[in-house]
Amino acid sequence: MTSYFSSAIKEFRRYEKIGRMTMEQLSDRDLFYEPGEGVNSIAVIVKHLHGNMKSRWTDFLDTDGEKEWRERDGEFEDTLKTREEINKLWENGWNLVFKEMEKLRESVPEQKVIIRGEEHTIVEAVNRQLCHYAYHAGQMAQIGKIRLGEKWESLSIPRGKSKEYNEKMKG
Repeated sequence: MTSYFSSAIKEFRRYEKIGRMTMEQLSDRDLFYEPGEGVNSIAVIVKHLHGNMKSRWTDFLDTDGEKEWRERDGEFEDTLKTREEINKLWENGWNLVFKEMEKLRESVPEQKVIIRGEEHTIVEAVNRQLCHYAYHAGQMAQIGKIRLGEKWESLSIPRGKSKEYNEKMKG
């Protein structure tokens, strides 16, 4: 199972990087841009991810991942004011994820953990979080593309460059 946890950590790092590199391309103002009514800004997405990460990964193996002290609805209120606040939440949340994932390398993957009263194996719980974070990293990148248009620097293979990329990868 060490290879599973190594793979999961690699994927968590990929999605952390997508979110971070998206934010680095944007102006401070763009971080607070709401693409439409009821659509979260990057600042709100980061606030929500931080709340989720803190709740899920604190005492991961021993307590329900939905902590009583979590105020999930408040995560969707637009209260952050600066890039620095956003970056701090981003870094704190991801640091907790990576710290706890390293600890899991020594665990039994079939061990049960609880999220909102529902039993999951460790692998199921990790997969659940990995998919959740990928979903929001994709939202962040999409907002970045909307805001920057042609100035957007692709975080994967740029459109129209697949053949060139594949040839480069083959060596």
